[in-house]
Amino acid sequence: MSHPHPELTEPGKLPKGGLRVTPLGGLGEVGRNMTVFEYDGRLLIVDCGVLFPEEQQPGVDLILPDFGPIRDRLGDVEALVLTHGHEDHIGATPYLLRERQDIPLVGSELTLALLGSKLREHRLRETVQHKVREGDTISFGPFELEFVAVNHSIPDALAVAIRTGAGLVLHTGDFKMDQLPLDGRITDLRAFARLGEEGVDLFLTDSTNAEVPGFTTAEKKISPAIEQVFRESDQRIIVACFASHVHRVQQVLDSAVAHGRKVAYVGRSMVRNMQIASDLGYLHVPEDVIVDAKELAELPPEKVVMVSTGSQGEPMSALSRIANGTHNFVHIEPGDTVLLASSLIPGNENSVYRVINGLARLGANVVHKGNALVHVSGHASAGELLYCYNIVRPRNVMPVHGEVRHLLANGDLARQTGVESVVYAEDGVVVDLIDGKAEIAGKVECGYVFVDGTTVGDVTESELKDRRILGEEGFVSIIVVVDSVNGTVASGPEIHARGHAWPDNAFDPIKQPIVKAVNRAISEGATDTYQLQQAIRRTFGRWVSSTHRRRPMIIPVVIEA
Repeated sequence: MSHPHPELTEPGKLPKGGLRVTPLGGLGEVGRNMTVFEYDGRLLIVDCGVLFPEEQQPGVDLILPDFGPIRDRLGDVEALVLTHGHEDHIGATPYLLRERQDIPLVGSELTLALLGSKLREHRLRETVQHKVREGDTISFGPFELEFVAVNHSIPDALAVAIRTGAGLVLHTGDFKMDQLPLDGRITDLRAFARLGEEGVDLFLTDSTNAEVPGFTTAEKKISPAIEQVFRESDQRIIVACFASHVHRVQQVLDSAVAHGRKVAYVGRSMVRNMQIASDLGYLHVPEDVIVDAKELAELPPEKVVMVSTGSQGEPMSALSRIANGTHNFVHIEPGDTVLLASSLIPGNENSVYRVINGLARLGANVVHKGNALVHVSGHASAGELLYCYNIVRPRNVMPVHGEVRHLLANGDLARQTGVESVVYAEDGVVVDLIDGKAEIAGKVECGYVFVDGTTVGDVTESELKDRRILGEEGFVSIIVVVDSVNGTVASGPEIHARGHAWPDNAFDPIKQPIVKAVNRAISEGATDTYQLQQAIRRTFGRWVSSTHRRRPMIIPVVIEA
């Protein structure tokens, strides 16, 4: 891959008539999608999503794209195009609008509706929105945008064709080619072919399933597995899925009606999103099926279905609290069935299996992707990508949306169909399209921006390292009092440890060496407490590492008396 190779430097000025593409997230990772297009001094942004933290990022709530490369150019932004309503494509939008609230937002009806609830949470009410649908064409500055229907695991997803004086760019967003979608809305391959005939100069394609051979399984194939769960369950059924997966919830509602069960939504985001989808007509709710979750206790268990958040094992989600026995009003009874109707996002495996084990321990029958066909991907597999390359026949291909292995596999597929120019990039790598040729032009600084409670961007990698050390190794505080007149240790050291089961006398052997180290540092000319703290840290650190094979956080405190 081309990044972060040290030979790449800041890109030069974009030549007149050229188009610059700068990914600020989503390349080399699954999440945090954001791409900036520059033409004639103006900017267009496609998607602005979040990445969810992993275990090595303790205390972090969300990870945002780095707005740094465009922060001083936000006035040049013509619009933000949102391809669909998933968190990894819209979740960071409120944080961008905090920096410039009047950036025009462009997206489909459902996408903007899902975003709207987030904007209200951030108290962003005066926003400029342009609702579009497939077939629409709209211009912002030098960018002419045409929207194309694509099929995905959320309704109303759109690809976007971007026309400028530099050529035609086609960005698929997230897509697959389900030929029998539940809502009847297929990926518009006729539009792809028409754009291909016009001449696609740069094709940005979803890479998530590029390593998976064949075609992605159709959503309808899941219905028999869901039907079997309903047929064989004689107590409560709890279905966990993404709070945005309208199609999956529709399948559950249809089965519930067929088996005479009532349905309740559990989890704030599930309640909110399904209400939005129902109000807009994307979710068809039969009459008298939905009940309030708190009413479930009054119904016989064989008449109950709950649709819950938490399919990825999120610690504070409804399903995790149910598995831990800490949910306010939902408690697992032996014989209940829990259906995890989702795939595992890489990095979430341990959390999900922890929830599965917790549910099984309480007596639930857990049905998941490992033992039944209860979920299919929302992304195009290799066969579908090959199909698209053969239809579009692009001059240049830039794989997007995926980890490094996904990007490479996608690029290899493009080459197999005869595409000679495949540009591999990662976050921060700048690609210029000039005279029909796409080439890497340099890189910009582009890191993770952590959201931690109410703070944005204040947590650094160094602080996360400290958190990991605290969590894995504990900490030791060492207090020494120095006589400022004689220049010797007056009392101490007092040593206190947390996070390890060390006995009270465990630190006796190191106390005298610490005193000697402090006195020696003073005699050698140490003039401030920081230098003395460093002497204490080095002495204790060497000893605890060799004696106990531990590397705790060491917090030395020197008090002058």
